[in-house]
Amino acid sequence: MRLRKFNFTWAVAVLLAGLLCPVSFAQRESADSKSTSATGGSNQALVARGKYLVENVAVCSQCHTPRDPQGRLERSKWLQGGSLWLLPAQPTDNWPLQVPRIAGTPPGTDAEMTMLLTTGIWTDGKPLRPPMPPFRMSVEDAQAIVAYLKTLTSGQ
Repeated sequence: MRLRKFNFTWAVAVLLAGLLCPVSFAQRESADSKSTSATGGSNQALVARGKYLVENVAVCSQCHTPRDPQGRLERSKWLQGGSLWLLPAQPTDNWPLQVPRIAGTPPGTDAEMTMLLTTGIWTDGKPLRPPMPPFRMSVEDAQAIVAYLKTLTSGQ
């Protein structure tokens, strides 16, 4: 598989999407999620919101889904982790070569994953390493993402 150089412009765009879009999405959807809770469809709405955020805002699949030899996402291994397909423009000792599986059972408890997505800090108290954007999502958005990830199995 061919590795690509880290594109700073792309990284900034992903970072801004993670920082700005989930917040505005949360503001737009807060009234809808409250009314959905009252009608009993809250878990379904929470999962749908998480799917939207994962697939269209944070675009988690870009790193957390393996790629085939042509560089296309392997949908049969959706969010199953694997080798990181991009490299930094400048060599760095702390660049990850593997990304974790986040589908099914994410690599932390619900509270740990929520903390990661709202603060950018992992359970060891350290900030996330690039290229993972240091998201600052709302608690509601982070919980929706965790709810969605837990519904996934391999091949979804």
